[in-house]
Amino acid sequence: MPIDKRWEVKAQGDKATVATVAAGVGISPVLANLLVQRGIDTVEKAEKFFNPQFADLHDPFLMTDMDKAVERVEQAIERNERIMVYGDYDVDGTTAVALVYKFLRQIGHNNLMFYIPDRYTEGYGISRKGIDIAAKKGVKLIIALDCGIKAVEKVDYAKEKGVDFIICDHHLPAEEIPHAVAVLDPKRTDCSYPFDELSGCGVGFKLVQAYAQKHSIPFENIVWLLDLLVVSIASDIVPLVDENRILAYYGLRCLNASPSEGLLSIINICKLDRSNITIDDIVFKIGPRINAAGRMRMDEYDENDTPSGGYAAVKLLVEGDEAAATKFGGVIDGFNQDRKSIDRSVTQEAHDYIESHPELKARKSTVIYNPKWMKGIVGIVASRLIETYYRPTVVLTQSNGFVTGSARSIAGFDLYQAVESCSDLLENFGGHMYAAGLTMRPENVEEFTRRFNDYVEANIDPKILIPQVEIDSMLLFSDITPSFHSELNRFQPFGPGNNAPVFATKCVINEKGDAKLVGAEAEHLRVDLTQTDRPNTTIQTIAFSQPTHYEWIRSGKPVDVCYQIVENHYRGSVTTQLRIKDIKRNTDK
Repeated sequence: MPIDKRWEVKAQGDKATVATVAAGVGISPVLANLLVQRGIDTVEKAEKFFNPQFADLHDPFLMTDMDKAVERVEQAIERNERIMVYGDYDVDGTTAVALVYKFLRQIGHNNLMFYIPDRYTEGYGISRKGIDIAAKKGVKLIIALDCGIKAVEKVDYAKEKGVDFIICDHHLPAEEIPHAVAVLDPKRTDCSYPFDELSGCGVGFKLVQAYAQKHSIPFENIVWLLDLLVVSIASDIVPLVDENRILAYYGLRCLNASPSEGLLSIINICKLDRSNITIDDIVFKIGPRINAAGRMRMDEYDENDTPSGGYAAVKLLVEGDEAAATKFGGVIDGFNQDRKSIDRSVTQEAHDYIESHPELKARKSTVIYNPKWMKGIVGIVASRLIETYYRPTVVLTQSNGFVTGSARSIAGFDLYQAVESCSDLLENFGGHMYAAGLTMRPENVEEFTRRFNDYVEANIDPKILIPQVEIDSMLLFSDITPSFHSELNRFQPFGPGNNAPVFATKCVINEKGDAKLVGAEAEHLRVDLTQTDRPNTTIQTIAFSQPTHYEWIRSGKPVDVCYQIVENHYRGSVTTQLRIKDIKRNTDK
């Protein structure tokens, strides 16, 4: 049963400002209002928003330690030192490793290796095992991507073994910064870089940009790497504003026009429209397949030259041979199929457990622990539980003698602070407002559960436990013309900070009574809707996982809908479709 949602219509933009922007840019007042709501309140800002330019990227040398990082890379290249490109096992980490590795190879440095720690035997971040392997392989420099900002002891350990570190991270640092040759992180308190919401891959790209800039390598010579960067930006859910908007805009162009062989193999597996790949396609299709590799246990597969784990993802992303990329893509897709099967099973177990324990259902948060669950999918399970119960959620399992897990939050609640309030019970933790990872000793689980639940109980606003749909503005179906949709497409790419707008229309009906339930389990509602006072405006809609209003709608009774406007590509034809976010029965008539 879907959770009832509250609708909140956003404050509308100042009418005079909206009119000025609409006239200046030549768009409808409805869409000009969207710009003003997003702080784009002048014609100049609007033109810059609609026309992203590489010239508006920030100088990479504004980032603290960038000059030191470039100098150390130069030194490694001059001396032909072996460089290890090291990254986290998720999409952001693996794309970052692939991007930096491919650039170093592009400029002729082939004394290279890459390394992704195993989630199950090494855990997140820099590992001693990785450093030991680097030293054994004669590595003199490790470039760490999407991790390392808290690896003070590990960096010191590496230094004892004669291995230097450059850290490229985007997570919040602790009070002590690792004693690396260079620590690139725009979230450092002593870093004045103008934009601190880059992905880990984005920080890696800034290092590449800085090196290219210093060595007079034309910017267009590194643009080809942006297909990897946009996959990172979309998958890591960083705000699509400022530099991220520019990089994602051009990254999508690369992904659609000339993706690298590795990404092309995934695109083909997903059967995506090669000329119309979107941020949603990355988030829901490309990203999960790359992520799946790092989630699976390496010992579940017989390698025989077939790579496993996060290493397999990088192997795919750096592969230049189409046939080999197709083979690796199949391996990655196999990981994803296995992952989906496991996370469905574990999610059902978690649901059954909560439903059988009324005291759990009564709380304002969920902490659930099963030592048998696979470590790699607990984050997905936490997100699934939020879809049903909508409250801050921690899912824990056991790995290597410790209890480890993932936490996910709901809109408006700072999960990181809740986890941090229990830091004395934790071996380590990290994350941000809406997602975190944590590790503790088994004997601390009970106390952690109590204290986490108490913190949420004391600090959460009960109102936010009811999910909210933010509506940008009301809209008439008659406003949704081809030119309106064309103008709306100029707002892309959509994502956090520039979400696809949500509109609402009241009193619409299924005139012909031909609504259908579709999907493997008849879980989705497909229906043509007509606005009652505008009978000539019928629009095709799809409501995912919302079958409960089927009989009401099919009988011709009116509903209010809130939705996003999308393009439906099917067998070569393109139609406008409304993706319904929520439905409310209209009982006014």
